Amino acid sequence: MEPEEFDSDVLRQFVLAFKKGKLKPIVKSQPVPKNNKGPVKVVVGKTFDSIVMDPKNDVLIEFYAPWCGHCKKLEPVYNELGKKYKNEKNLIIAKMDATANDVTNDHYKVEGFPTIYFAPKDKKNNPIKFEDGDRDLEHLSKFIEEHATKLSRAKEEL
Repeated sequence: MEPEEFDSDVLRQFVLAFKKGKLKPIVKSQPVPKNNKGPVKVVVGKTFDSIVMDPKNDVLIEFYAPWCGHCKKLEPVYNELGKKYKNEKNLIIAKMDATANDVTNDHYKVEGFPTIYFAPKDKKNNPIKFEDGDRDLEHLSKFIEEHATKLSRAKEEL
């Protein structure tokens, strides 16, 4: 409830709307990016459901804090990962500033930074947390390959 004026009538209307199920939750969110065409998609509170929870795509999502040293170190690796998989139609590499946006699904717990989850397209409420291995291109790629529901198996020739 964020009333401009707080009085008994406003409170009464709020409680009645709540009982009728007509309230929408207030979601902390940065503005929706105008251009989100890069190899790593930017997710904000208002787009979490439409991007991460989209049943058409697998999503690797990094929850970060702009001030976090580990997150800053991961950023170039994560961008490289996004470039590596940019041509995969059913896979999105995404990131979200968890200090400026609400995570709107309780299955995605963020207790430290960075926190990385893989959300398979058919198991959005059962994401897989990246916990084992270094946060480098090799281990993150292996994690994606292991959990992705569908990848075009075109391997790069050396």
